[in-house]
Amino acid sequence: MDIRELIPKHKDDQEVIEALKKLSFEEIKPIVPDLLTWLQDINWPIAARIAEVLKPFSDRLVPDILTVLKTNDGIWKLWILTNLVRSTKDETLLKELERIAKHPTKDEIEEEVNVEAIAILNVDYV
Repeated sequence: MDIRELIPKHKDDQEVIEALKKLSFEEIKPIVPDLLTWLQDINWPIAARIAEVLKPFSDRLVPDILTVLKTNDGIWKLWILTNLVRSTKDETLLKELERIAKHPTKDEIEEEVNVEAIAILNVDYV
């Protein structure tokens, strides 16, 4: 089976979730960027389920998470932080959270990504 077949095709593509849950990180790694795009709006029916699949691998997703944090999509950044980053111990990711907390971009201020970054750094979730 081609792993790309497990990329959700629509906002309520629940059929792929069970198959994704059975895979190792190495197996899903090629489609991680595609899966992260489904976290752009946590209100999509598939979003929370994708977050559940990815959360156990969150510290292995750091390069992909950093890519999202470099975008201008504040709400996507917020969903990534609240769903995948809260318990991170990764030093590179923690440094980026410090940057967001101390020197947020316009989109990070508008969507309160900086507030979430501060909460994560202080282990004080809002």
